[in-house]
Amino acid sequence: MPTSVTFAVNAVPALTTPIISLKPVILPAPARGDDLQIRVSAPAVGTDLPVVVLAHGFGESMSAYDPLVDFWAGNGFVVVQPTFLDSRTLGIAPADPRYSDIWRIRVQDVTRILDELDHIVAAVPGLGDRVDRDRIAVAGHSWGGQTVGMLLGARVVGADGQPGPDLTDPRVKAGVLLATTGIGGADLTPFAAENFSFMHPDFDALATPTLVIAGDADQSHLSTRGPDWFTDAYTFSPGARSLLTVFGAEHSLGGVHGYNAKDTTDESPERVALIRKASWAFLRSALGIDDTAWKQVQAELTESADSRGSIDNK
Repeated sequence: MPTSVTFAVNAVPALTTPIISLKPVILPAPARGDDLQIRVSAPAVGTDLPVVVLAHGFGESMSAYDPLVDFWAGNGFVVVQPTFLDSRTLGIAPADPRYSDIWRIRVQDVTRILDELDHIVAAVPGLGDRVDRDRIAVAGHSWGGQTVGMLLGARVVGADGQPGPDLTDPRVKAGVLLATTGIGGADLTPFAAENFSFMHPDFDALATPTLVIAGDADQSHLSTRGPDWFTDAYTFSPGARSLLTVFGAEHSLGGVHGYNAKDTTDESPERVALIRKASWAFLRSALGIDDTAWKQVQAELTESADSRGSIDNK
């Protein structure tokens, strides 16, 4: 598979830092059945760059989420994006013997990225010496939130009613969970309870500093509850200390997964602008870089009664 390198100036207003984006970086994975494909995006200049591993939602790939990636990379982050086995680009069918274990393989993929981070960033010429390996965060949308949530401390409740293995990764210092599903049990529809064994999270041990982002119009077909289901990680975990509620947002949160994406049900550049700025500002604060922007975002939402959303803290 050919490797492409793109040099592009971020088109977001007030951003002037060119972005380098390279894909695919390939990690051979014979036991996985398909090699792990990764995209790396980073500012073309700057040093001591923090890293965020971004996990896509069901069916997406490393090529998605440009509205977030362009902003984060254009403002000083290295963004690492794996393509998981559920991606439509791989075409794995439910009859595949790996299918029921994809949720576990997803977590393994992110852990492997952390294990081989030096190799991954070295694939981009000149980037290896500009990365701050002590400032690593994870972010995920929808199923991607469930995936990275396990590295933040969330666990999956097994058939015996007990939380499963603790996969918290001490290398991960902060997280952002976007439209991440809530607790299971009676809160799931019968279809979800029967088909998605991983959709029974336990957030009690999620202690890593985390921002939860939820849309107040995100009505899932997998839950018997309303949009508040997507706030459970904030409600029930000690580490999720902030909640950004995006007014009027459905599951795509205004279109965070792509520019002009045809499957966006609630397209709103204004919502996306809020989400990318707030998530970036939170990560800078949680990683100990600078909390000025995070304080500013919160003040703007509070003082102006911003119609796009609100932030709660605990």
